[in-house]
Amino acid sequence: MRTLLFLLLAVTHLHAQTARQNYESLTNDLRESRASKDWPAYLRATKNAQQLLNNSPESLLRVARAQVLNNDLPSALRTLQQFTSMGQSSKEVLTSQEFIPLRALPEFTAIQSAMQSNQSPISRSSTAITMPSLTNLIAEDVVYDPTTKLFYFTTVLGRKLFASTADGRLREFADSPNGWPFLAIKIDSTRGLLWATAVALRDFDGVPASAQGKSAILCYNLASGKLLRRIDGPPSSALGDFALSLNGDLILSDNEGGGIYSLPHDSSTLERLDKGEFISPQTPAFAADDNLIFIPDYSRGIAVLHRATREIRWLDSQNKFALSGIDGLYCTNGKLLAVQNGTSPERVILFTLDQSFTHITAESVIERSTATLGDPTHGVILGHDFYYIANSGWDTLDDHGAPLPNSKPSPPLLMRFSIP
Repeated sequence: MRTLLFLLLAVTHLHAQTARQNYESLTNDLRESRASKDWPAYLRATKNAQQLLNNSPESLLRVARAQVLNNDLPSALRTLQQFTSMGQSSKEVLTSQEFIPLRALPEFTAIQSAMQSNQSPISRSSTAITMPSLTNLIAEDVVYDPTTKLFYFTTVLGRKLFASTADGRLREFADSPNGWPFLAIKIDSTRGLLWATAVALRDFDGVPASAQGKSAILCYNLASGKLLRRIDGPPSSALGDFALSLNGDLILSDNEGGGIYSLPHDSSTLERLDKGEFISPQTPAFAADDNLIFIPDYSRGIAVLHRATREIRWLDSQNKFALSGIDGLYCTNGKLLAVQNGTSPERVILFTLDQSFTHITAESVIERSTATLGDPTHGVILGHDFYYIANSGWDTLDDHGAPLPNSKPSPPLLMRFSIP
């Protein structure tokens, strides 16, 4: 599930605190120092955030702003050079009053040129299915059943699961039991099961206040659509995204509470795997042997979880790869396919890993800044093809899920990219 409000993060010296607690602490530091115009303190806070965020583009942008406010323009230029080298652009840098001193420098021309280049359209995929019936329903996740040759989609505002043929003929598969938004979906073909998550999103239009903060894992019979099992998530959780292991076990991300949970396919007991390292974890992705799990944190980047030891390490951005803002993540043959709706511009991208899976060696943009991309969300790998949802409709909603004034929703798309 995507995080509706882009998170500010925090670092403190209290090592026992979780990443989310650190985030809350530093958020206060950033807010208070900015309000009081204590620019040295604001710069220190942005540097702390940069450390916790693993040099994410958003953290670099805040550091650059603080450097300008502290009249350190050479450092701000260097920070923005790193920002643009990650393929990023910023309307704020190009237009806001705070960056006027920087824009007056002749060296800024190269920054502006790089940002314009990073916004140029790239399209290496084609439209597989256009889904006018899902317009206004917010298509969130997609999966494929090789037996029936059907795609299955979750919808957030529709509160339904849909099945679709390859030529786009849709039918309803199931309603959300409590009327909560459907988020993630996976199929266990071996056992004939369809798993999905439903979350009572906080402060979200149409979700009762009494239900907010609750989530459920739902298991359906794939053939009949009958609901077989329901496992409720922990209190104040949003178990929005998950992955299936080779033996059918679930690894779930709590987008709200920051936890990573394991659920055996034949159990109803959730086991927490992390120690508080995450802020807003999104779609996990198993490596080929299921021993390693790549977990994207919407604000911190990509973590690698070793299932046996529960050790967590973070992939190094190497000051050139934007690894935050990932909603959907998928792994195949030493490559990571990422749907990034939290970067600027939003994009779908292919990362190549080294043989030890310790760092990224290259990246290749699949789609960005096109008329078809809109707000992308999740995808699924089928053989040598990657299918992903584009133009989901999230960009037509405000942070509470209500339609934006004058928004004009158009049909969501399922795009297809041939993996090299």
